[in-house]
Formats: sequence, C-alpha cells, structure tokens
Amino acid sequence: MRLDKYLAHAGYGTRTEVKQLIKKGLVSVNGEIILKEDKKIDEALDEILLEGSLTNYRQYVYLMLHKPDGVISSNYDPYHKTTKSLLVGYEAFQTFPVGRLDIDTEGLLIVTNDGLLAHQLLSPRYHVEKTYYVEFEGDYKQIYQSLFETGITLDDGYLCMPSKIEKLEGNKAYLTIKEGKFHQVKRMFQSLDMKVTYLKRVTFGPIKLDETLKKGSFRELTLEEVNLLRASCNKPI
Repeated sequence: MRLDKYLAHAGYGTRTEVKQLIKKGLVSVNGEIILKEDKKIDEALDEILLEGSLTNYRQYVYLMLHKPDGVISSNYDPYHKTTKSLLVGYEAFQTFPVGRLDIDTEGLLIVTNDGLLAHQLLSPRYHVEKTYYVEFEGDYKQIYQSLFETGITLDDGYLCMPSKIEKLEGNKAYLTIKEGKFHQVKRMFQSLDMKVTYLKRVTFGPIKLDETLKKGSFRELTLEEVNLLRASCNKPI
C-alpha cells in the first residue's frame, strides 16, 4: 500500500493533507524518514510513526449517527446539508450511509466504509429488521393490525413483507419492517388512509439508537455492536 493512502485511511487527514505531512519529514517507516508519498509499505509488518508516535491503521470504521430533520442521507447534494458533512474528523474515510432516511425523517443511521456488511444489512435475503417510531393522522382501525402482519399493498401494487406494529396511546406506534422501499413506512400508512406526520428510526437490526446522542451527533459503534450487526447477517432466509 502507498504510504499516503495508508495514512489517509488511518484517519490522519485527506490524501492532500498527509502528503504535506510526509514532505515535512514528519513520517518514518522502520526508523527511516520518508519524504515520498508513494513509498510502498506493509501495513501489517512495518512500523510507521507520525511525529514520533506509532500510527494505528483501521481499514473500516462503523458509525452511529442521530440524523436530524432537513439533512440528506448522502455524501453530496448541491441544495441540502448532507450526513457526510456531519461526520467531522472522518473525512479521510470513504464512508457512506447504510440505506437512506428521508430528508424529514430522523433517527438512527449507520455509516461505514465496509461495503460487504452494508450490502448484507440492506439485502432482502437477510431480512434485517428496522423499527420506526411513527406519529400519524387518521383513523387507526383494529383490523389494520392483521393487515400489517400479513403485508400491506402499496399504491403501485407492491406487496410489502409482513411487518409488526405496536400501537401506542393516541395516533402513535412502533412499526418494524424488514425491507426499505422508497418512502415505505409513509406509503404503508397512506395505503390505509393515514398520513405520517413524524418518523424516527430507533433500531437497525440489533442496534438501538443511543438516546444520549443529540440530533446531528455521532459516535463509533462498539466492537460488540459491530459483531451484533455481523451476526444478524449470518443466517440468510
């Protein structure tokens, strides 16, 4: 691996920033000061120091973001603030959101650069559950319970997979689904003549939103949480 790529992936700055660190003579490999950014290194065997401190290489990062309203689940958008812009300090990692939350939907968004795990978490083959807290307008009828459980048909004729709804006091509920079609939760309620007025994702698979995270804040997933996510993908259905 190139030295500049290693340092960028390790989180020490963008490719441009780490090149400047190298040119300033701040990086050594096995005791030798390196001034060329294209120096080939073995990240598993070589001792790489930055300003005298041992560097720590991480190939993957796993983040939990409490997405706020008004932010696009994307790395770039010409008109709106993006989730990528909230991840200060992780610009060097080529992260992306695992799935999307609508611009007006809040809650748990997992962000990573682990493409394989992201693919498995989103694949219908693994049926990873996502739970949403929903507030809505309209008349909720008891028969809707069984309709959610057997599968709601959307306006375009698509039959959703069976879901689980937990009705709360008033026009509030928790809804758990196993897929993520475009505007799916809103369209499921709409098909039953109800309108979602507030939507917040509270779980993704076995991971629950850390309620100590303020909207717009994030933290790294713990090793236990990452392992739980991986385990949720081990048994395809």
